[in-house]
Amino acid sequence: MSQRYRITRALQVNDNSEAVISLEECKQYFASQSDFSYTPVFTITGTTTMSIEGDFFMWSYGDSKIPFRHYQGDVYVSGTNEAVIPRMMEVASDLRADIVGE
Repeated sequence: MSQRYRITRALQVNDNSEAVISLEECKQYFASQSDFSYTPVFTITGTTTMSIEGDFFMWSYGDSKIPFRHYQGDVYVSGTNEAVIPRMMEVASDLRADIVGE
C-alpha cells in the first residue's frame, strides 16, 4: 500500500503568506522545472484505462511519470516510488510549504 503526501501551507500561522498554494503559483513553479510537465487529464493504462480530470504536474523520473496533483490549494503526491520523497521535499521547500502524510 502506498503512502500519499500533501504539500500544504495549512499548518503555517503567518499573516504575511498565503495559506493556499494557488494553481497559478504551481503552474509558474513547475514550468520552471525541466523535469515536470502540466496536463489537465491523467490517464492510467493497465488492464483497463481510466482518465482523471484535474491539474496534474507530471514528474519525469527515468521511464516513470509521477503525478503531483494540485487540488483545493494543496499538492498531492503518492510515495509509491522511493525517489519521490527527496523530490517532494525539494518542491515543498521551494513552495514554502510543509509535507503531511495522509
